[in-house]
Amino acid sequence: MTDHDDRSRPDAVTPDPFAEERAEPLSLQAQLRDAVRNAGIGQVAPGEAPSGKALLTAVGGVRGLAESVLPGFAFLIVYAITKEVVPSVVVPVAIGLVFVVLRLLQRQSIMMSFAGIFGVAISAGLALLTGRAESNFIPGIVINAVFLAVILVSLAMRRPLIGLIVGLLVPGDEDGHGWRDDPAKRRVLTVATWMWAGLFAFRLAFEIPLWLAAQVELLAGIKLITGVPLYAALLWVTWLLVRTVFVKDEPAAV
Repeated sequence: MTDHDDRSRPDAVTPDPFAEERAEPLSLQAQLRDAVRNAGIGQVAPGEAPSGKALLTAVGGVRGLAESVLPGFAFLIVYAITKEVVPSVVVPVAIGLVFVVLRLLQRQSIMMSFAGIFGVAISAGLALLTGRAESNFIPGIVINAVFLAVILVSLAMRRPLIGLIVGLLVPGDEDGHGWRDDPAKRRVLTVATWMWAGLFAFRLAFEIPLWLAAQVELLAGIKLITGVPLYAALLWVTWLLVRTVFVKDEPAAV
């Protein structure tokens, strides 16, 4: 029997010329770029004109704002009324669970809600284990301290963190370091990074003394004020600063 060409058969499989490329894992640089673009700050694209809608998206939208603010506000209200640790930490956890269930029912991504409830649960667990309401704020204080340390290290290494983030958002900047060759961009991104260091230092300057003094209600109030509102304000200022040196190219007039 003579051989026949499999390509003439309708069920023959055509080799995929890109199979090897698709099988290769994403580089670390590509993974970092995707992570930044999917994060809140990734919505604030360099060169774009600032807009309230983009800023709202960057802080998580209306639901994201509610998921960030309501648990802390509930803690403040419940503790101010009862002065009891258990209801003060259980109510925020319950609110976080409600948001998770709502997202599940609406078949939406639960990553933000899950991250939020995870943080609230850890804070509540510490407060319940120690029996001290101020322990609820330990994770937040640690997170602020870690961010401040990372930012200061990036500045000491002459690799300002905001510059690294913006570099990953700029189209065509493959290595994310193109801004380092431009003195004006480097200066602006360094200033913006110092401003973010100031934000975390400002939070710690209030939170640590209040935590040591066990001023729970004041601590809860300061955390709310210096949380999303201050974050959004600084994000807007950063956006304006970055736009002064990253101007989006407009199509040439014909």
